[in-house]
Amino acid sequence: MLFGCSPARTDTPIGRIAFGSCAKQDRPQPIWDAVIAGDPDLFLFIGDNIYADTENPAVMQAKYAQLNAMPGFQRLRRTCPILATWDDHDYGVNDGGREYPMREKSQRLFLESFNVPRNDPRWHRPGVYSAHLFGPPGNRVQIILLDTRYFRSPLVRRTVPVPAGGPYAPNPDPSATMLGPEQWTWLEQQLRQSADVRILASSTQVLGEDHTYEKWGNMPHELARLIDLIRRCRAENIVFISGDMHSAELTRLDEPGHAPLYELTSSGMNCAIGKDFHFANRRRVGPVVQTDNFAMIHIDWVAAPPRITLEIRDVNNAIQLQHVVTIDIAGVSQ
Repeated sequence: MLFGCSPARTDTPIGRIAFGSCAKQDRPQPIWDAVIAGDPDLFLFIGDNIYADTENPAVMQAKYAQLNAMPGFQRLRRTCPILATWDDHDYGVNDGGREYPMREKSQRLFLESFNVPRNDPRWHRPGVYSAHLFGPPGNRVQIILLDTRYFRSPLVRRTVPVPAGGPYAPNPDPSATMLGPEQWTWLEQQLRQSADVRILASSTQVLGEDHTYEKWGNMPHELARLIDLIRRCRAENIVFISGDMHSAELTRLDEPGHAPLYELTSSGMNCAIGKDFHFANRRRVGPVVQTDNFAMIHIDWVAAPPRITLEIRDVNNAIQLQHVVTIDIAGVSQ
């Protein structure tokens, strides 16, 4: 059964969370066998779940049908719950934001494709953001899936090109937004809920600020607001997850007086960059993975103190990147 993105809560702890992004529906998707072999309790599809790139609803619907017809994806649907958000290509336009004219219809097709129940709030409000709680107190995981498309202000293009780089420059306008007022208010409410581990999904990178492609750093005031909100809410043990980059890496932000923040980026599932091209990232920990990949997050509740293992795996389910962090009352620390 395919679970949609409806709010969910269970008293059973979860310890194995898989996620991925960037899956082209017109190419083979052998990686689903590796995901299933990882035996996840939950799979998070965090953007570019299809490559629609259209203002034609019939075209978008047909491309969702291609994804749902993939044998491997069908097997995953029978294996574990699936929660999803979108990025630009399944939203409908490359690097798009609130200016995309078909966003309301695109949202309806997204909700239909992921079988989101009709009583879910996303059927009655703009945006596909959602939050989910799993496990009892002491073993509680909160999954927050942001929508970085529906409300996002237009990006600012660079006036001087960067060799082998992206087209975007930081936007100094303090009124520009990534999430929009309603989603920001909602996010604060979620971060104030009780949770022992929080997985916060953004379709584009949060902590990687050095490259000139899409990222939260294109609106530095919004990135600062996000980090400040996490600190003010005392939302401990957060791990950011992201996609979009067609490669995979781990990023770590160290700030004096605070536990480190980690971000695991996984992309793409069948369209990784596949060549020796590294995006700049001064905060990178470990290697860049440039083959097709997905991610696994293991939470070991039995260890003392509990541990989170962050992994990037390839199409053969081989571990290409691994990093262990521990959980304590001060947050996630090495």
